Amino acid sequence: MVSGSFPVLEIIYRKSEGNPRGSWVRGALRKEIMEEIVLHAEPRTVIGKQNRALRREGRLPAILYGRHVEPTPISLDMHSASMILPTITSSQFIIIDLGKEKHSVLVRERQKHPVRGELLHVDFQVISMTERLRTSVRVHLEGDAPVVKAGDGVLVTGIEEIEVECLPKYLPERIVVDVSILKEIGDGIYIKDLNLGEEVDILTDEEEMLVLVTAPTAEPIEEEEEEELEEALEGEPELIERGRPEGEEEEE
Repeated sequence: MVSGSFPVLEIIYRKSEGNPRGSWVRGALRKEIMEEIVLHAEPRTVIGKQNRALRREGRLPAILYGRHVEPTPISLDMHSASMILPTITSSQFIIIDLGKEKHSVLVRERQKHPVRGELLHVDFQVISMTERLRTSVRVHLEGDAPVVKAGDGVLVTGIEEIEVECLPKYLPERIVVDVSILKEIGDGIYIKDLNLGEEVDILTDEEEMLVLVTAPTAEPIEEEEEEELEEALEGEPELIERGRPEGEEEEE
């Protein structure tokens, strides 16, 4: 661990009228805020196996649910949803526009075809902006560790998401961690080194590792290569002996 260092480069927040903060760069506020993403949807009346026909028509079945919302079957345009949803993180808000009403949601589950990988169904959790929520936030590593850049160390990564609890307006979309402070073998960044502000509680074990610099290890010699090396070494004196000119005496 590198004591006295603050490894968070920035905390990216979603765009919101109620969000008083931008993103945090080494403790300083920035104005960079992620743009709002909107998906247009329609109420869905078909369920179960009938959803197959819906997909053939280019619609993606989904459902809205929440603490204060009755489960509502909906459908999305398959093409636009397939372009947008793979880029959405588990802590990134999007807007579901049903025409007469709009909902701020998080993507909670995505069902995919086991072979083709295409989306089959999506669960959206409707979020109350006045109630705390729990979710995972993705961690991005940025920068170059000097010891690794010099070829003296290897960067080993740990967990890639952090579970947090906070009000929706303080929920980061992602956390960017600076690894350029890792200058020696054994330097690392752990959950306990992060400071996401008083508004965000980190629920992940503080001893969990995000990134660690270790010493490089020599590549093991394969058994076959080792045998070839031994044969070469055993044969070398014999070749020297055969190469001595006739009549030449060995030097004492």
